[in-house]
Amino acid sequence: MLRKESELPHNANGGASGPVVSQTNEAAGPKYTRSMELLRKYTEDSLELYRPELRKLLWPVFVYSFLDLVREYFTRDAEQFFATYKPHFEREHEEDIKFLGKVSLPAHLQDSRVAKLYLENKYRVSLTATPFYNFVQFLESKIWEGGQVIIDMMRDHINIVTVDRTATAERSIAAILARGSGDDELPAEDEGIPGHNPGHPQTHRHDPEADASRIKLTLGPYPQDQDLQDDVRAALQDEDSKNPPRPGQSSLVDEYEQRIKREPTEDVPSRDTVPLPPSLARDVAMEVQKVVEHRDRYKITGRTGGVGPAVSITMYTFHNTHDSINCIDFSGDNKLVAAGMSESYIRVWSLDGSPLTDDTDNSGTPVQPSSSRRLVGHAGPVYAVTFSPSTENPDPNGPSTASQYLLSCSGDNTVRLWSLEMWSCLVAYRGHDNPVWDLQWGPHGHYFLTGSSDRTARLWSTDHIEPLRIYVGHDNDVDCIAFHPNNLYVFTGSCDRTVRMWHISGGNCLRLFTGHTGNVTAIACSPDGKTLATADDVGSIILWTLESGRRKKRMRGHGKGGIWSLSWSVESTVLVSAGADKTVRVWDVLQETNESANKTGADGGPANKVDGALTSKGTAGASVPGGKKAQKEAGVSADQISAFPTKDSPVYKVQFTRMNLVLAGGAYLPPPKV
Repeated sequence: MLRKESELPHNANGGASGPVVSQTNEAAGPKYTRSMELLRKYTEDSLELYRPELRKLLWPVFVYSFLDLVREYFTRDAEQFFATYKPHFEREHEEDIKFLGKVSLPAHLQDSRVAKLYLENKYRVSLTATPFYNFVQFLESKIWEGGQVIIDMMRDHINIVTVDRTATAERSIAAILARGSGDDELPAEDEGIPGHNPGHPQTHRHDPEADASRIKLTLGPYPQDQDLQDDVRAALQDEDSKNPPRPGQSSLVDEYEQRIKREPTEDVPSRDTVPLPPSLARDVAMEVQKVVEHRDRYKITGRTGGVGPAVSITMYTFHNTHDSINCIDFSGDNKLVAAGMSESYIRVWSLDGSPLTDDTDNSGTPVQPSSSRRLVGHAGPVYAVTFSPSTENPDPNGPSTASQYLLSCSGDNTVRLWSLEMWSCLVAYRGHDNPVWDLQWGPHGHYFLTGSSDRTARLWSTDHIEPLRIYVGHDNDVDCIAFHPNNLYVFTGSCDRTVRMWHISGGNCLRLFTGHTGNVTAIACSPDGKTLATADDVGSIILWTLESGRRKKRMRGHGKGGIWSLSWSVESTVLVSAGADKTVRVWDVLQETNESANKTGADGGPANKVDGALTSKGTAGASVPGGKKAQKEAGVSADQISAFPTKDSPVYKVQFTRMNLVLAGGAYLPPPKV
C-alpha cells in the first residue's frame, strides 16, 4: 500500500489527487467485483432490444478491471476476479484469455503483448443513442454502488461511438427482433481494438487517415486482351460452323458475347494494375473450352417446391495411406490428382488410371509407364499442392491445354515449381522464414500466393525468384489464402480468427473480417466476385458481402475438427464444404435464415443447442442398437441442401468443375481399434 500511494500525485494541500478508485478506502477487489456485477445485472435486466449492444461492454470492463487490479498491486484480488469472470468470455476471446491469464504482476504488463495492446489503445464499442444515454444516466444514479468505476473506465480506456439506429439497417428494431433471443450470437463486428480481433471489416473506420478512395472495391471481371478476344471469337465461329447449336441452344459466339459483357464499365479493373504475359495459342484454346463448358454445363437453379437443387459428387478415396496425406488437389482438366505427403514427397495420379508420360529418370534409365508419378525434393512435410490452370483439350490436334506445372509448399520453408512434362523440379522459391501452410495459383496463372507460419502472405510470379509483395498484418499464422476471380485482390485467413482482404499490387488491407469463434481453416471467393465464404475449425461457415464488408449469414452443420475445403458453383448460388467430420455438405447461398439458434432441427422438429457438433459419434443416419436411427445432427441451419457422409474418410478437398460436377478427395482413416 505504501508503494502504491507513493506513486499517486499530490495536490497543493498535500492530499493525494487521483481517480476516485484510488482514493476510496474500500479494497479494490470487492469494488471492481461490485461494478462488474452492477453492469451484468443492468445488461440482463435491460430490454431485449438493447441487450445485445450492452453485452459488448462486458468484455472491455472485465479486461480493464483486471489490468487495473494488477497495476495497483492487488495480486490476489486480480487472480480471484479473473477466475470468477473468465468463463463468461472464453468462447469468444479464448486467445486473449490465455495471454491475460499469465499476467499477475505490474511488471508483466509491459511483457505481455496483449496487455500492452489493451493499455495503449482504447477499446471501440458502438452503441445506438438510446441505450447509451440510458446507461450513462443509470451509472450516474449508482455512483457509490460501482458506477463511478465504470465511468472512469469509459473515460480512460473505452471509446464509445454512438450511431443512429434508423441509419443502420443491421440495428433496426425489425432486424433485432428477427434474430431472436438466442445466446449464440457471434462477436460483434463494430467492437475492438484497431487491428486486433475483433474489429470492423472496413479498416478505414479504425484508421481515419486511410485513403477512402481505396476502400471502394472494383469487383468486376478482369478484362481480356483485345487480340485474345478477337482470336477466341474467330475460333468460336469455326466451332459453331462445324457443330451448329441444337434447337433452343445458344451459339458459342452468343454465349461468349454474354460472358465478356462489361456492365458497369467502372467496376472493371485495369489490365495495367496486374499485368499478364501476352496470350498464346494455348490461352485461346482454353478460353474456347471454357465457353463450351459454360454453355453445356449442368445449370443449378433455385429451389423448386421447397426442394434444393440437386448436386452430384464424385468421391475419390485413397487407401493404405497410413495417415500420411496432408493435402489433395485436382487439375482443372479433371485428368490428374496430386497428394502432398508428410514424408516430404508428392504423388500424382491420373484419375482414369491411364499411364502418365513415359520418360527417363535423372540417370537416363527409362521409367516404366505408370498411372502415378512421385516428385521428390522437399525436406519437410508437404502442406499444400496446386495445379496450374488448365481445361479439357477442345482440339486434340491443337496446342495442349493440360496443366503444365504443379506448385507445392512445405515445412522446409520453401515453395517448389514442378514440371508435369519432365516430372522434375524447376524452381525452389525461398523467402518465408517458417513453414508454408498454403498456396494457390492466380485465376490466370503466372502469379501465385503463399501463406506461412511467419504471419505473412507473399505474392510471387513464376519468372521471379523473389516475392513481389509481402502482406503483413495478422497476429498469428496465415493458414489459408485465396484469390479474387478478377486477380485484383487476395484473401488471407489466420488462426488469429480474422480474414483480411488485400489489394494485390498496393499491398494495403482493405477489409478486416471478424466474427469466427475458431481458427479460420478455408476461404473461397464466389465466381461472380461479390461474396466471400470463410470456414473455421468449430464447424461454422460465414458468408461476407465484399462491397460492404458485412456478414451476410452464417451456416452451421459440420462437426468440430475443421472445415478444410470450400468451393462455389459456377452460378455462385451453391457452396460445397468438406472437412474432418467425414462429410461433404451442400449449402444454399441465396436462402435467408436466422444467424442465431435455429428453432427447428434437420427433420423439422425442435433443435438441440446450436454448437456445430454432432450429437452422436456417427454421421447422419447411422444406426444404433435396436434398429433405431441415431439422433439427428444438432444445429444444422435451414440452408443446408444435403449432406454426404463417407464411411471413415475425412475429406481434404472439394471442388466444383466448370460443368458443375463436384469432385471430392479424402483418405480412408478407420478409427483405431481398442
